[in-house]
Amino acid sequence: MPATAIELKVETDVVLARQAGRKMAREMGFGSADQTRLATAISELARNVIEYAGEGTCLISDEPNEHSTRIQVVVEDHGPGIADLEQAMTHGFTSSGGLGVGLPGAKRLVQEFDIESSPEHTRVTIAISRQKQ
Repeated sequence: MPATAIELKVETDVVLARQAGRKMAREMGFGSADQTRLATAISELARNVIEYAGEGTCLISDEPNEHSTRIQVVVEDHGPGIADLEQAMTHGFTSSGGLGVGLPGAKRLVQEFDIESSPEHTRVTIAISRQKQ
């Protein structure tokens, strides 16, 4: 299945990224709960890009191996970076007055979560997988 790239520039791009993730998960045979978890995690990450960096990208790809079906999502931006990554990963922390569930919430929704941030660049990689039948 070909990778899907979505430019994140405006709020409606968050919806497009969410829908693309859900569609790929459905087409790859993931159940509705996994589809929803992936779509929600993508929404949280994409919304952060628009709110804090202004723009970025979301790349959704099919990354299977011989034992499992896997979807990987890389959300990346060239914004100011995250000053205190440990604090940002704390449930309830917010720098924008929101609910503070974005990054830690996204992490809880997926099986794999990795974040790299430096001034002018942040990349979050998430993935879900399931055993092949």
